[in-house]
Amino acid sequence: MAALAEQRCFNHAVREAAARCLDCKRFFCRECVTEHAGRMLCALCLVKASQSPQARRRARAIAVLVRPAQVAASVLFLWLVFYAIGQGLLMLPDTFHKQDLWQSSVWDDSK
Repeated sequence: MAALAEQRCFNHAVREAAARCLDCKRFFCRECVTEHAGRMLCALCLVKASQSPQARRRARAIAVLVRPAQVAASVLFLWLVFYAIGQGLLMLPDTFHKQDLWQSSVWDDSK
């Protein structure tokens, strides 16, 4: 593993890393980490650590409900798009296509 002095801050690529977050294992400069309960944590991990267990459970429950709803909405949207394309193709007049395509000698196997 590379030495801490050779690492760069995850948020500021030009700054030298001063510490490593114990939760996410990323390197950060002095401005991006803070001490919480005797541990060095980045801002995202600090927010996660400061949430109550009820808030974490609620966030997980919402995520469990939102993901299937997103999948269902995506499937419905794609179905509507393909349905609209099909309806558009059905509305094309018969004169749009050449009538002699299937009667041409290229497709005729009788020769």
